[in-house]
Amino acid sequence: MTVNLEVFAAAALGLLVLLLVLGGAAKLVTAGRDAEPGGLSRLGPAVLVPEHWRRSMLILCAAVEFVLAPGLLFTRHPLFRWWTALFFAVATYVLVELRRRRPDAGCGCFGEASGTPVGVRSIGRAVVLAGMAALVAFVPVSGADLLSAPLPDLALALAAGLVVLAVLSPELEEAVARLRYRAPCEQRPASPAKALVRLRSSAEWRSHEALLTSGEPSDSWRELCWRFFVYPGRTASGAEADVVFAVHLSGRRPAVRAAVVESEDAGGILQESIGVSAEH
Repeated sequence: MTVNLEVFAAAALGLLVLLLVLGGAAKLVTAGRDAEPGGLSRLGPAVLVPEHWRRSMLILCAAVEFVLAPGLLFTRHPLFRWWTALFFAVATYVLVELRRRRPDAGCGCFGEASGTPVGVRSIGRAVVLAGMAALVAFVPVSGADLLSAPLPDLALALAAGLVVLAVLSPELEEAVARLRYRAPCEQRPASPAKALVRLRSSAEWRSHEALLTSGEPSDSWRELCWRFFVYPGRTASGAEADVVFAVHLSGRRPAVRAAVVESEDAGGILQESIGVSAEH
């Protein structure tokens, strides 16, 4: 079976759009997440700019990818094609520089999922994508060509491209390794913001909300698989108290517990708890 150049270009277009969308989405998730201090310093191209610009650089790269993807898919305008080729050519150069200057840094191509130090495979993938973008630039196709291309030929070209990209993607090995080894709950990172969202959607929060005198917690800490939030409040009799909520950090609908501790008793109880805290 022979596959003509237009079908190869249509398949390359589909793969380019897919990777641009996935890469942009992963970068935005990484930039918006409560990352550990200095986490972005291990993800290029953020590595190559000053620290206060790293998050903005990640967001900028994602924005460029989100502009290029629909431009490729819905138009045949040469601007989007040549800019895509330039984007991946620059990415290749950046990865080469990262490997030379920061051999410990990941490419950041798919956000924090691309934390493996840059190697020949990551650079090779960027070269292949730059080649695909050049092909699409020379053989202008759009999303309509994906729908009109002969299905067997298109499937063959897409399969070949996917195999090449899979071989050149260390992220797949990282994902398999993470699935095979899942850290215990107490060792997994957990965002305090997500625990707070879970708390405020719980029945325990609704049943104790009337006792609170402030909508913001006065203290918060983590103990193993639990995140604690302390709110100032009053008991039903009007005495000052602390309302303590505990949110479990594992499961689809994590458990939430609550206790009302009068202020005269709160100091000793909370200090004892803080003393064994895993993360204050």
